[in-house]
Amino acid sequence: MYQPDLSPVMDSLGLSSLVAALPLLTLFVLLGGLRLKAHWAGLAALAVAIAVAVGAYGMPLGLAVLSGTEGAAFGLFPIMWIVLAALWVYQLTVVSGRFEDLRRAFNLVSDDPRVQALIIAFCFGALLEALAGFGAPVAITGVMLMAVGFSPVRAAVTVLVANTAPVAFGAIATPIITAGSLTKIPFEDIGAYVGRQTPLLALFVPVLLVALVDGVRGIRQTWPVALVCGVAFAVAQFVSANYISVELTDIIASLVALAAVVLFLRVWRPGDSERVRADLRRATEAERAEADERDGVVTRDGAGAAGPAAGPEAGAGGAAPGTDTDTERATTPLGNARVLMAFLPYLIVIAVFSVAKLWDTVKEFLADSDLQVRWPGLDGEVLTAAGDPSSTTTYVFPWLSSPGSLLLLCGILVAAVYRIGPARAARELVSTVVTLRWALLTVASVLALAYVMNLSGQTITIGTWIAGTGAAFAFLSPILGWLGTAVTGSDTSANALFATLQQTAAAKAGLDPTLLVAANTSGGVVGKMISPQNLTIAATAVGLVGREAVLFRKAAPWSLLLLLVMCFLVLLQSHILAWMLP
Repeated sequence: MYQPDLSPVMDSLGLSSLVAALPLLTLFVLLGGLRLKAHWAGLAALAVAIAVAVGAYGMPLGLAVLSGTEGAAFGLFPIMWIVLAALWVYQLTVVSGRFEDLRRAFNLVSDDPRVQALIIAFCFGALLEALAGFGAPVAITGVMLMAVGFSPVRAAVTVLVANTAPVAFGAIATPIITAGSLTKIPFEDIGAYVGRQTPLLALFVPVLLVALVDGVRGIRQTWPVALVCGVAFAVAQFVSANYISVELTDIIASLVALAAVVLFLRVWRPGDSERVRADLRRATEAERAEADERDGVVTRDGAGAAGPAAGPEAGAGGAAPGTDTDTERATTPLGNARVLMAFLPYLIVIAVFSVAKLWDTVKEFLADSDLQVRWPGLDGEVLTAAGDPSSTTTYVFPWLSSPGSLLLLCGILVAAVYRIGPARAARELVSTVVTLRWALLTVASVLALAYVMNLSGQTITIGTWIAGTGAAFAFLSPILGWLGTAVTGSDTSANALFATLQQTAAAKAGLDPTLLVAANTSGGVVGKMISPQNLTIAATAVGLVGREAVLFRKAAPWSLLLLLVMCFLVLLQSHILAWMLP
């Protein structure tokens, strides 16, 4: 059996950590520095991870390769299965002719793009994160922003940054429940601590979103509604996490924030909306011209038949702008029935996921259908650093309980209600698979990288080195969660990697274990926006396949800034602001 040595390089934990970080450095330098396409950067980093595992850690080559194959399988199912199903549901709304109605329906609430970013990316995205998670909010809200006139890059960056504060309580608080099950700390206690950290991010994220849409001028003109949105979400998240239900926190917070924004807009409206819309149109044209000049990357129709990038310019149902059908739909008054039909796919998503996640009988039935697959040649051959059999070598195949399968059910219901024939719906599904082919390779390679690093001991080496800083670990603690989420694309996975390490390090340093386990969760939420997995999902959703590096360079500064804020907050909570904690 293979058991990782945490200090394989000259028996030095520091040197071993530097070597273990080589795959991550390779990934981020190739992606952010050299602007290599994400799938090539992911494959190169995977090769480096296998080389480090074999050359530095002494892991047998066969086990290293098998670790990568299990990670790739996890990346394809359930991760990319979720994205595939989410984009298919979107495409059904396009071919049905209802997507143009959706754009007009949002304009009834507010025609200001900055407010629409708050409603769609932040509020609705948080609701989707609460119910589905795993990239679905980024995929769905990205195409919705495209529908209301956002340029591809701005839409993608906006939804990536918006998908922060809700992540800790996403998928019915799965990251927090996972941390609790591993550390034996009641997950309600962890949730209460997180509920006194991430709400502070939620206060600022809406203001940051309007800045991403319209710069400093956008903040000056829309700060009242951004403040209302942030305060409503933060207060609701705090109250729910501490006094109502950890599992329902994001559902409650997203609905409260949405209601607060809609009510506030009845007494206040931002000015200069037409100028912002014109700026977005110019940004879209500039990005389109730049795309047309690139050879072999992405053009206007680079997203293919299922590509969301075609939505705003093609019109609902794929009709070319200016056709009789398109003109008639755009000029006909939008009645209540058409508004309902436009929002119907998302109402179906909310209904299906609410039943699946909140009704215990259905939830248990779906969970019981999961298949446990002991990965051939790997299971039973790898130990953890502590000498225990690794549970990671068992692959869970959630063929029925996966959010992707639930989204597939939603798509079938949408096709039935919209009267889209089975043959047409199947063609759109196949087209979506073709569109996602490079994204599938990217996510498979990144998750393969994560599994090789985890099972060989590279990730835990880095974490142990950071955890050895004593009292200063209170400041560095969120970095582990950030790192874990950036690598795996999942706050749940970050907690699976580092929650027990945080607990042990806290005990040695005389710190509150619950605080640092919560910090791991809260640090992870700001790492998600730069995860190659999430970058690929966002890029694919808005038709920017191959341009993940552009999104990384735009999102990385905000990720690091918010991480720094979280590090200082946890440091202060460990000493000066201890009164903030339960």
